[in-house]
Parts: sequence; C-alpha cells; structure tokens
Amino acid sequence: MRVVLGHGASGNAASMKPYVVGFKRRGIDAIAVDLPRGGAERAVPVFIKASGRGHEVIGGGQSFGGRVASMAAIEADFGGLVLFSYPLHRPGFTDQLRTEHFPKIKCPTLFMSGDRDPFARIDLLKEKIKLIPNSGLEIFKGQGHGLTAVLDDALDVATDFLKQIK
Repeated sequence: MRVVLGHGASGNAASMKPYVVGFKRRGIDAIAVDLPRGGAERAVPVFIKASGRGHEVIGGGQSFGGRVASMAAIEADFGGLVLFSYPLHRPGFTDQLRTEHFPKIKCPTLFMSGDRDPFARIDLLKEKIKLIPNSGLEIFKGQGHGLTAVLDDALDVATDFLKQIK
C-alpha cells in the first residue's frame, strides 16, 4: 500500500512533507505529487501518472490535492482515499458544491475536516459524504482550513482507517 498525496492550491509537493514523514513514521509508504495550477480536471492525469492505478494506491491530499485525488480515484480504481480539509465549496458559496463526482467514488473514503473550515460547512459535508458508499468523517474541533495544528491526530486517524481497509 502506498499513499499518494496532492497539495493545496497554494502549495507544492514539498509543502506536504509533514504528511509524508508522518505517514512513514507510522509505517506507511507515502509520497507527494506536484500538481499543475488551475482546474482540478487538469491535475487529474498528472496525479494518476505519479500514483499509478489499482487498489494498492491510496489517494489523498490537502484541500485541492484531495479534490484531485478524489476525482482520480474514479478512473484509477484506488484502494482508498484520505482527504484532509476537502474543499466542499468556496468560502461563502455553499450553493456551489464540488460533489458531482462523489456518487462515482467506489473506494473507502475518509474525510477529515476542521469544524471552522470556511471551505466546508460541516452540516453540508456530513450530508454529501453519504453519496459515497463506505465513507466517514472525522471532525477536528477548533480547526479551520488545514489541519497542521492537529496533524499528528489526523495522521493517527488516517492510519487507523488505512489498517481497516488493507
């Protein structure tokens, strides 16, 4: 099993180093991928080229990178998804949800989100993840968009999730 992580819209593969190192410390192989700027659709083939395909691959990432991984999972048949701060909507635009692909996701999916994330109203997230069979949500109290302040806890939750889907 290998976790392949995409970065947030303002980051790069290097910005995912704490996640990669954290997973490796927990005995899970992980790498980060540099994604092109712009639309998530443009980044999907880049993500798949770096990750490969099949159930041995666990897609994931922070914000934009998680969205890209979730879209790639449909085509690449990933074994699971670990999504840190999924950007459900732009701040203030809760009528423009980024969920059109959710019903096509077939692998176990873990969402991890702060309860103060302006990109994901928790009530909407709880409702929309029901579109994905075998999905779950871990909420981190007091956290906004990004879980770096609670990264060890988030990685522990992700590791437990990954052990269950082996």
